[in-house]
Parts: sequence; C-alpha cells; structure tokens
Amino acid sequence: MAGVRLATWNVNSAKAREPRLLDWLDERAPDVVCLQETKLSDEAFAESFAAPLAERGYAVAHHGEGRWNGVALLSRVGLDDVVEGLPGAPGYPHQEARAVSATCDGLRVTSVYVPNGRDPDDPHYAYKLEWLAALRDLVEAGEPDATVVAGDFNIAPTDEDIYSVEAFAGSTHVTPPEREALATLMKTGLHDVIRERWPDDRAFSYWDYRGGAFHQDRGMRIDLVLAGGPVAARRAAAWVDRKARKGTGPSDHAPVIVDLDEAPNGDLGPVVPPPSLGRTRKK
Repeated sequence: MAGVRLATWNVNSAKAREPRLLDWLDERAPDVVCLQETKLSDEAFAESFAAPLAERGYAVAHHGEGRWNGVALLSRVGLDDVVEGLPGAPGYPHQEARAVSATCDGLRVTSVYVPNGRDPDDPHYAYKLEWLAALRDLVEAGEPDATVVAGDFNIAPTDEDIYSVEAFAGSTHVTPPEREALATLMKTGLHDVIRERWPDDRAFSYWDYRGGAFHQDRGMRIDLVLAGGPVAARRAAAWVDRKARKGTGPSDHAPVIVDLDEAPNGDLGPVVPPPSLGRTRKK
C-alpha cells in the first residue's frame, strides 16, 4: 500500500513509558513501529500492551527476556513470517532478545537493539562486532531491496553524528571497527534514510539524561533507519520526533520516522521541533 509511516524508538522500558507510547501512537499514527529496550518478558508485554495495541489496530511481535533488552514490531499493515532473534548470532553468553523480524506490507522489517560494547577493551565490544556481522549475514541472505533494518545501533556513523569529537574520544559508538561494521552492513545495499535526506544537518536521536544534555543539544545520532534502494527511493519525509523526548519521564531516545510515498505532515525535519540551538551542525 502507499503512504506507509515507519518509525523506530528505543523506549528505555516500555512499562515506564506506557502512557507516552500510547499517546505517541495516537498522535503520530505510524503504520509500522520498531521498538527497542522494552525490558519486558513476552508475557509482561502482552499483559500491558496487547489490548491497547489491538484497539489501535496493531498486530504485535515481541521478543523479550525480562529486565534487559527486548524488541518489538507493531504493524497495522500486516505482520507475517515472524522470526525472533538473529539466526547465527553470538550470545553473551546466551543469545539475547535484540532482534525481531517480520514482513509488513511487502517489506522485510527488522527491529534491532545492537549491543552497546561498553568499552573497546571489554569482551562486550567484541560481542558487538560479532553481532553486527551476523546481522549483515541476515540481510545478505534475504532480499536487500525489500529490507528495512531499524533501531538503536549504538553507533554514530560519522563524526558529524556526535556533538563533540573530543567528548567521545576513546569511547565506544565512534571507533573505526564499529563504524566499519556498520559500513559493511550498508554495503549489502542499505541506505541511511535520514542522512540521505538531511546530508548537512544535525539530527540527533539520543541525549544523555545527565547534565542538561538534551536542552543543550549535546546528543548523538545512533537510532537509524536503513532501507534497501527501492524502499529508500519511496521516502517522502524523514525526521526525528524530538517532541517525544521532551516533558516529564521521557526515554533518552527520540523516535525516528520515515514516511514512504506520502508525507501526512509535510516534509518535516530533520528534527521536530528543532532544538533552540538551531538545526545546523556546529562546526
């Protein structure tokens, strides 16, 4: 169908964000939603969300493990051939709830919560790189032209995607091996939809809770929508819903929204509303 709105959002605990999530669904009316860090078991997610999501017309695929991780797909345009997890992915030590895939209106959509990596010297960092390699293998084995991989990648693709190179020196999210792993994934034919639409603007999607980072726009762009060429070509609008990061009790991430074929709110962006510091990258 034409006029599909795709979104991804790391909610940093679906239960804690329950009223905000449901209100946001009502306001933005996305057709396909990738959620990360639900931090709920499948049973707990269903107990809290099955009824209100069904009332809004969403079919649901949730892959959770309780206190940590957890991903979901919500769809009003079909939810078929659901696969929980990432086949062939490494564990830490067991396979974690970091991916769920389904076919939605002809698109093969995967919601991902890429491991953080913690520190370049931590075993979790090696795990992150191995997990990204398994994700690349999944995309290569499928149909990249009809693929959407969206979620919290815990990688800022370039230095333009962080507020300060100096602030992140020596830390994860910006190291060459992580960025190369992301670039290798994209070489399967995936396009960074937000960056292609807004090549010269800062469009952060994550801000630390501490130190007034959000109000000073000291953020990172780590929540990505990667799409195969034919899907990316359908982009009518691509933007970060910064409004959802404002107010009381927000997630530390904002949703990223991509409108295919039609843009109900117009060609908004790169962030809505723009930060008070302005939309242009600081040199």
